[in-house]
Amino acid sequence: MTRETGRRGLDEQAVLLAAGLADLAVSTVGTAFGTLRGLLRRSDAGALAAEAEHDLAARGRLVLDRYATMPPAHLEILARHALVRRTAGDD
Repeated sequence: MTRETGRRGLDEQAVLLAAGLADLAVSTVGTAFGTLRGLLRRSDAGALAAEAEHDLAARGRLVLDRYATMPPAHLEILARHALVRRTAGDD
């Protein structure tokens, strides 16, 4: 196999991968639009949107709770455990 043949094979492979990826994207977007169209036809679309808003707010609260608060320092936790043990030994 010559360098030119190898290069052509790689170019063809890249084109095939790009075409496959584009087809997958179009198919996924088409499916998403079909699902969205079905949701918009529902009679309880307002309630569904309110529920989605509530779920997103709850998810946002969980994320903020997880990343915004700093956990106590490791040495502070050890000191608290030692204090509990010391007071338990005094009883």
